[in-house]
Amino acid sequence: MIQTATRPDHDTVLYDGQCRFCRSQIALLRRLDVFGALRYTSLHDEQVARDFPELPQERLREEMVVVDRAGTARGGAEAVRYLSRRLPLLWPLALPLHLPGSLPIWRSLYALVARNRYRIAGRCDDGSCRLPQATPDRSR
Repeated sequence: MIQTATRPDHDTVLYDGQCRFCRSQIALLRRLDVFGALRYTSLHDEQVARDFPELPQERLREEMVVVDRAGTARGGAEAVRYLSRRLPLLWPLALPLHLPGSLPIWRSLYALVARNRYRIAGRCDDGSCRLPQATPDRSR
């Protein structure tokens, strides 16, 4: 956890807004956030660097980060655990996520999904960030 100087008005979820998988997970989170407890900001928004300079860009690209109203930033599995306590519709997940000794497992699973998120869903919708296809060598 990192302490930030900024104390946001609402718990703020920082995510990769260029990632199709991440955007779909945030859309789901928005539906589960029936009381509007959270704010959602893409790490690519200029406001993130201004409001949270303590958070390394590399970390923000690797995992979702939630900054609570006290300025405490939690990333990855810790962020998911925190959200499971904040959103009533996620309370059923709180128990397995908080089993003593289970955090290393959740961290590993989160890291595995995060590393492969572009493979799972692609990076963007307009195709500009797809890997180029290999062209066959026709000189033979």
